[in-house]
Amino acid sequence: MTKRPRIVAVAVAAGWTLALPAFAQTTWDMATPYPDAEFHTQNVRLFVEDVAEATDGELQITVHSGQSLFKHPEIKRSVQNQLVPIGEVLMANLFNEDPIFGADNIPFVATDYDSAEALWETQRPMVEERLADDGIILLYTVPWPGQGFYTNDEIASVEDLNNASFRTYNATTSRMAELLGAVPTTVEAVEIPQAFSTGVVEAMVTSAATGVRTKAWDFTNHFYDLYAWLPKNMVIVNERAFQALPEDQQTAILEAAAAAEERGWQMSQEVSASTVEELGQNMTVHEADDALRTELEAIGQTMAAEWAEQTGEDGQRILDSIN
Repeated sequence: MTKRPRIVAVAVAAGWTLALPAFAQTTWDMATPYPDAEFHTQNVRLFVEDVAEATDGELQITVHSGQSLFKHPEIKRSVQNQLVPIGEVLMANLFNEDPIFGADNIPFVATDYDSAEALWETQRPMVEERLADDGIILLYTVPWPGQGFYTNDEIASVEDLNNASFRTYNATTSRMAELLGAVPTTVEAVEIPQAFSTGVVEAMVTSAATGVRTKAWDFTNHFYDLYAWLPKNMVIVNERAFQALPEDQQTAILEAAAAAEERGWQMSQEVSASTVEELGQNMTVHEADDALRTELEAIGQTMAAEWAEQTGEDGQRILDSIN
């Protein structure tokens, strides 16, 4: 057995440390934006358990959930700047850096898991290339269940949302709110109940999973199960931190990430079914009628055309992959 060199290093600001018990152990901090009750966070915790087991405890990742380490908008930049080695972000939040990141956030384009997967197969190498330019490696992605509208009053047409304060969480949802005639209002997922209770927002678009976790029936009356889009979270790692690990630990991370992606997609589908059912037990769940869906699809077509103009050939290839 090769004798390990005695190295003592402390890099608290960068979020990872080396210690020397009976064996050399590396400890990483991981920034995640969602609370422990969210299935994405549960999947992250299974991922870090797999890494610890595969490395015999030599690589330990401490998960800081619910924006407790960095606010959601800060996580990608913190990984890029080595303030923390690994983190989770909603991919579409990076739209302003490059619109390719927002492909899965265009409403009424990929509206089921099969089309979401087809979209991702084409989008993935483009995302990996852009992250690599920032010194970041993509580990895995998992979609949210399909997005729907939560409102206090029934909506028969988009006109019913005119001037409503509409909770949004990135540039794409803000643009959709504008096209709906609503007022875009940025609110992070952990802040949703307070935003409704204080009147900051009157309607929102999010998944059934988030609706159940936040007990949306306490502050809204209607859920429109639109499957408008299936946005993805991605887990990313700083390339320099990753390359500094021994090869066997790098392999352990990549294998655990592959397992987390497969498991996460399955979890998402299961959560989608169970949470829509739970919403239905506590509030009124609607399927959009043909007239409303036609109006919403027209908004989606407008946004897809705008997005394709921004992204050029790459964007068109992504759209073509699901048509």
